[in-house]
Amino acid sequence: MINEHSKNLLNTQLENMPSGGYIFSWFDWFCLWYPPGWLILFNRHWQHYHTDQDGWNYLEYGLFLIPGGFYLALLSRWLRLGFRPPRREIGEFDPQYQEAFRSEVLGPIVKYYFRAELQQVENLPSTGPLIVAMNHAGMCFPWDFLTLGYLLSEARGWVLQAVANPVLFEHPWMIWWLPPKWSQVLGGVRAELDNFEAAIAQGKIVLYAPEGIRGPLKGWRRRYQLEKFDISFLQLSDRYHIPILPVVCIGSEFLHPWAVNLKKLQRLVKLPFLPLSPLMLVLILFPSMGIWAMRTRLRYSISPLQPAGLDTHSSKRRAVIYQQAQQLREKLQLQINHLLGKLVRS
Repeated sequence: MINEHSKNLLNTQLENMPSGGYIFSWFDWFCLWYPPGWLILFNRHWQHYHTDQDGWNYLEYGLFLIPGGFYLALLSRWLRLGFRPPRREIGEFDPQYQEAFRSEVLGPIVKYYFRAELQQVENLPSTGPLIVAMNHAGMCFPWDFLTLGYLLSEARGWVLQAVANPVLFEHPWMIWWLPPKWSQVLGGVRAELDNFEAAIAQGKIVLYAPEGIRGPLKGWRRRYQLEKFDISFLQLSDRYHIPILPVVCIGSEFLHPWAVNLKKLQRLVKLPFLPLSPLMLVLILFPSMGIWAMRTRLRYSISPLQPAGLDTHSSKRRAVIYQQAQQLREKLQLQINHLLGKLVRS
């Protein structure tokens, strides 16, 4: 468990800490060990670097930790704010805060909870711009992408931004759970063509799930089956001559295991997916665990770089791009099957 490594983690954190950085207290270590506390840790870290008068306070944090207490904390905050939601301050990507969050909070979780590792690191290019395309599963908070972003930053010093469903930016649950614009400040890019294209045009390194929301929607039974790929990332790769770095993740399916998607309830609450599993009984008592995930081992296999080279003058351009997407999907599916076979034999 994370708390078994507390002393080593704290020493490492202090060595790498920027001046004035966030130093863990005993309460932070407790939150890192206790699943309902992860949401507290995220908000406390934000409040260290930002003025957040509408944010959660200590009394409300304490309520997070008891069964059903989150609902009382939510009522307390709503009354304290005068029966209104938290203000949505304008927030733009802040690489310095991304680095602080990555080194001070994300690092311990990635290394000691998800036990993440990069494989075939020799396939990593030395620099960007890039579109990093990865399979997506888990039916939970996008820890597979956050973890990959951390590992690539550690390996190459890259600043990465992840493309995410717009609901993760503006749904009322996200606005109350986390500080307004939290995702944008950490580098999230709305999964809308204009925003995606703007990030690509600026030559950034972008994390992208070709399956889109279909990835987590497939649930536990089809967890190892890649869904249909969108083609927008290939179109933009060609238009701006940006290569694609394919990555396969094994282990993300255990972030929220045995889950199935409840489509009717999902549409009712306007969420991209709403998984039902034995964990949901615990989540009802501790809604703050919505950003938590089961402990697993995340393994990322890096494929050779795929250069952009489609003929922009082809009269069958869209058909050719679709075929190219299918070929990439089949290639990654074979790699997933191969990696699963190796794990079974080992």
